[in-house]
Amino acid sequence: MEAFKRKQDVEGGQLYPGMMENPQMRWAFIRKVYLLLCIQLLISFGVGCVMFFNTTIKYFMVTTRIGIAILIASAVFTIILCLTMGCFMKKHPWNYVLAVLFTLCMSILIGVACAFKRGEIVLQAAGLTVLITVGLTLFTFWAAKRGYDFSFLGPFLLCAMLILIAFSFIRMLFPTGRLGSLIAGCAAALVFSAFIIYDTDEVIKRFDYDEYLLAATSLYTDIINIFLAFLSILDE
Repeated sequence: MEAFKRKQDVEGGQLYPGMMENPQMRWAFIRKVYLLLCIQLLISFGVGCVMFFNTTIKYFMVTTRIGIAILIASAVFTIILCLTMGCFMKKHPWNYVLAVLFTLCMSILIGVACAFKRGEIVLQAAGLTVLITVGLTLFTFWAAKRGYDFSFLGPFLLCAMLILIAFSFIRMLFPTGRLGSLIAGCAAALVFSAFIIYDTDEVIKRFDYDEYLLAATSLYTDIINIFLAFLSILDE
């Protein structure tokens, strides 16, 4: 009973100073976002485990024409879905269809990225990702409660993303070796860590109640990119 009362007190209080909406409605939205996020991460974890431990599937994806075609299609569809989800994420049931497709495509790419890494590297990358994600999420909720606002990060993160994309194309055309991978991984880890703060702040303050899938997918993308960045950094 006391635990229930404490929960009511937390959800009855303001998430940030000057909050005009009903805190309980915003907390309900936040719970829904993180529930969907957990489902997306579990799907990716399951697909990644299958591809990591199943040798047949692992080599099928990178040595056969069908497997390579599936991999290329997943990468292309991931980009297309990123561009279209913003337009359809408020339209039921298309929002769920797009979110499931996006999660499956990302999961395949993650599975391939993990398939030929050593188990300890994957575990280290996963552990660091959990640590960073939980720490930055708690920090953002704490900062929002004290009146900090991170919306100013938006333009800077857009510029950082464009630079990362440009650098990725340069590395594809002119391989930069281990040093280039290390620099790119560290830069990506920093940028997407900042995205965690920015998107969490958006979930707390600015996402509409019917944008729960868009919010969850934004956080999911941030977490996956941090994980992939750590894989690149830890790879030998």
